[in-house]
Amino acid sequence: MKSKRKGIILAGGNASRLYPLTNSISKQLMPIYDKPMIYYPLSTLLLSGLRDILIITNSRDELAFKNLLGDGSHIGINIEYAIQPFPGGLAQAFLIGEDFIGNDSVALILGDNLFHGNQLRNQLDIAQFQEQGATIFAQRVRNPSRYGVVELDSEGRVLSIEEKPTKPKSNYALTGLYFFDNTVIKRAHKLKPSPRGELEITDIIDSYLNTGDLKIQILGRGLAWLDTGTFDSLNAAGSYIRTLQNRQGMKIGCPEEIAWELNLINNKQLEYLAKKYLNSGYGEYLLNLLFEKENENIKLDKKNVDIN
Repeated sequence: MKSKRKGIILAGGNASRLYPLTNSISKQLMPIYDKPMIYYPLSTLLLSGLRDILIITNSRDELAFKNLLGDGSHIGINIEYAIQPFPGGLAQAFLIGEDFIGNDSVALILGDNLFHGNQLRNQLDIAQFQEQGATIFAQRVRNPSRYGVVELDSEGRVLSIEEKPTKPKSNYALTGLYFFDNTVIKRAHKLKPSPRGELEITDIIDSYLNTGDLKIQILGRGLAWLDTGTFDSLNAAGSYIRTLQNRQGMKIGCPEEIAWELNLINNKQLEYLAKKYLNSGYGEYLLNLLFEKENENIKLDKKNVDIN
């Protein structure tokens, strides 16, 4: 029997690079233009077809996340929460989320990562339907030494992964999105802390590489990947979202819209959510989705009448 896949959003840590902003609030609750940061990774998991999601955060911010997202039923999904007792590395998420994952496969996304682009859905689908092994996502960057770096052979297969190397072997950086089968739990239990005192995600990936179970998706030029861990990148992400949304009239990273388009919620549920936010442009946007859909249906009905 095919296992389903669950999702984890890692939204813990101290975000010390954003002090003093993050002294009293989680980085993932800060705004990226008109939405909390966590809306963007949540939207990515929804587009991946995931309906059971665990948010890992710290004890200080857990209530704030619950106030924002609740149990997820308002958008037709299930959201659970777990506490990261200390920042112990990305791979710590699989130990914290072991009971949540159960016998299923899992996708992990970092709470400060934003993905956007026309081909994203296709690449997510490829990773989602890969039942065995791991799939990682990488993109070419100008400054690879800031990231985990992927070395590829001439046929695009992974040769090695290095964490923040001083002399990178390529310009391809690991993004904060990973798909794993259920063996990731056993692999995480076997890890030993790195010199930084953390359980490294690159060690998990290496274990899949060593067993021949690692695949990679390269995000091309038409796809945007932004991480928001610094003041400049936080501001750049907000400017990116603002520019595209104002030009196109369509929102990026809107979980309510995605849930509605995927039939996780119906028109009445979307209308209810829209009215909650009616004093902001966000609620007006959601209502306009319903208005546009109604007009499309009217046009289709008229066309059918004319044909008949």
